Amino acid sequence: MAEVQDVFLASFDAYRQNHFVPLQAQKAAKAIMECRTEALGGHSDVCTDCGYSHQSYNSCRNRHCPKCQTVKKEQWIGRRKQDVLDVKHFHTVFTIPAQLNALVLQNPRKLYELLFRASSETVKELTTDPKYLGATVGFMSILHSWGSNMSFHPHIHMVVTAGGIAPDGRWKPSRGRFFLPVKVLSSLFRGKFLSGCRDLHDKGELSLKGENGNAVSRNAFSSLVDACYKKDWVVYSKEPFHGAEGVFEYLGRYTHRLVISNNRILSVEKGMTSFLWKDYKDESKLKETTVSNEEFIRRFLLHVLPHGFTRIRHYGLYSSRNKSLRLELYRRALSARLRRKQKRKDKKLETPFEIVVRILGRDPRFCPRCGSLLNQQSLARASPA
Repeated sequence: MAEVQDVFLASFDAYRQNHFVPLQAQKAAKAIMECRTEALGGHSDVCTDCGYSHQSYNSCRNRHCPKCQTVKKEQWIGRRKQDVLDVKHFHTVFTIPAQLNALVLQNPRKLYELLFRASSETVKELTTDPKYLGATVGFMSILHSWGSNMSFHPHIHMVVTAGGIAPDGRWKPSRGRFFLPVKVLSSLFRGKFLSGCRDLHDKGELSLKGENGNAVSRNAFSSLVDACYKKDWVVYSKEPFHGAEGVFEYLGRYTHRLVISNNRILSVEKGMTSFLWKDYKDESKLKETTVSNEEFIRRFLLHVLPHGFTRIRHYGLYSSRNKSLRLELYRRALSARLRRKQKRKDKKLETPFEIVVRILGRDPRFCPRCGSLLNQQSLARASPA
């Protein structure tokens, strides 16, 4: 089966000769190419009873590698099951116009931070306003930078509680089938994001170069921002999830998703890569496209995050400060509103080993042929080329 790793092994050296590759992108590419190969070492499982043997190489653990997210995702979801309030949750998506893509690509850390800040401040401002809710909500924000065809499309997925804690300590549910008026959300988010762009540019913290490689003038930057003010920004909002289980299903789909998974790669041959993508503009039909390996690598590396950048964040009722104590108080407020005691059964968090056993459907310590305990022998890393 073809994988992202095959594309990089076949063509990354050629790509690097023809394109500038930032340091973080180089590290991600190296990790992907070495993942589960001799380069990282590993171990050999040998059964002394039936003669079965199998070599397993270590994972790179890079967050951009499609082979290394399953256990991390399951651990993260397990922790969130301890935290998420058992209420309805809304799914809202904050997107910026494509005209700003070049600005974001040239200033990823600053503008990803601004995207988080503008979207979170928009939600906090509107939900605390008595006109709309008048309560403090809890929400989780997840940064995605891609469209289904690997194009650059930065946006925030947000999961928000359908209600919050009022100033008097009571739980106050949201009104209606939808979160907040979409036009109000969109207008406020647009103003906050573009105002933030202007402030960063005025402080000299943003750079924008044209196709000729020269910095654009202040007037040109101002014209770009003005043009974006005139556009209608659309914040997408869906009907709420019903209870915590719907939220868990959502978390599993979105939290640790990458620009493309290995199961979407159809073939890698003769310098070309074919993959599947979903066309949301055409009734979400699944389509196949073929691009050169270098174009595939270019698109993939657009989405490598700045070093240490956090792409999943928690706010309001779900913020990290004194979380355990606060969540218990919120659950009591919910119980009082429902006039019944909510029985909360916290499941013990799975260990990484328990997750592996569940996914594999067997205990990897024992021989899959005869069931005897396997003898594990370390494999040395391959010598650097």
